[in-house]
This record gives sequence, C-alpha cells and structure tokens, in this order.
Amino acid sequence: MLTLDQKGRITVPARWREQLMATVGGRLVITKNADGGLALYPPPVWEQLERVVLELTADDDPWRRILSGNSEEVEIDSAARVLIPPDLRRWAGLEREVKFMGLGTYFELWDLGRYEVHEAQAIAKGRPEALRNLRLA
Repeated sequence: MLTLDQKGRITVPARWREQLMATVGGRLVITKNADGGLALYPPPVWEQLERVVLELTADDDPWRRILSGNSEEVEIDSAARVLIPPDLRRWAGLEREVKFMGLGTYFELWDLGRYEVHEAQAIAKGRPEALRNLRLA
C-alpha cells in the first residue's frame, strides 16, 4: 500500500523505479482503466496500445475517448514521485491509501478500498479454468 500525498503524488516503489528510470527516463503515460483504477504505461507500451485504439471504428469512439482522450504523460521526479493528474485522481477515487501494482508490461493504480472490493468480486466468481487445473513443476 502507498499513500497519496496532499498534492496528489505517489512514490513509485523502488522495485520498479530503477528500471523505469533506466529504460524510459522515468516517463509514463497514465489513463483510465475501464475496471475503475488507472493504468500507467511505459511510453513504448503505450504507443503500441494507442496504435490499436486509434484504429478502432467509429462505433468504438467511446473507448478512444476513455483511453487516448484521458491520457497524460507523467514523469518520476527527483524524489521518486509521480503526480497523478487531479481529474484522473477524482475519476479513480484516489484520496489517501492506494495500491500500485505491476502487471507485466504496465502498472495499475487503485484506491485501496475500491481495489479490495474489485478483488473480492473476482474471487467470488472463481478462478478461470486455466488456473483451476494449473500444475507447476
């Protein structure tokens, strides 16, 4: 768990900070996540996603607006913090306690309470079949 400061900044966890500084100069693109949190993408990953988003049909304009229309570039500052834009903070319900997690090629940022509800709902639905019968050596 992380704490959002009064100015709307979070400290990027050390386990990802050094890699982000080395590979993308500490830059990220932040936008809405349709599940209720925020998604943070390293620019090369964002560029791949944005290409797909911009090629959507006119029927999918709402998704173009949700993803591209709400995207903003942010940068890790000298104190290892990222300022979360106020409109995105409001949309995601970020007030104080937040959860920052890595999901392979991108990150998600959630209000802690909202995430716990989302996670409980997922657990209540049960594991996907691919995970139910998983046997690792």
